[in-house]
Amino acid sequence: QVQLVESGGGAVQAGGSLRLSCAVSGFTYSSYCMGWFRQVPEKKREGVAAICYDGTTDYVDSVKGRFTISKDNAKSTLYLEMNSLGPEDTAMYYCAADLRPGGRWYMEADWRYWGQGTQVTVSS
Repeated sequence: QVQLVESGGGAVQAGGSLRLSCAVSGFTYSSYCMGWFRQVPEKKREGVAAICYDGTTDYVDSVKGRFTISKDNAKSTLYLEMNSLGPEDTAMYYCAADLRPGGRWYMEADWRYWGQGTQVTVSS
């Protein structure tokens, strides 16, 4: 059974930093793409970043230069380092796994597995 468990969310002031983690189990973690999405109430889930088995990464424009996605294969853990946070980054953040072949990393429907989310709140 595949499980993705996020942690590391919380409340921070603008300009601060957080590191999100996603612990993966029941899944051949190192062979697939992993990603982070975020969602605010009444809006669609937005792709934030993705990293694939070969180390290639992608980011939504709004977080480039501020967020860094990485993974530790030995620990089966995905990370999202978030710096220079602003109120616009406030959202529930979700970990995603197993991008379908030919899928678009920023499309929610193209991912197979999801975590339950961790809330990030940035105050001005």
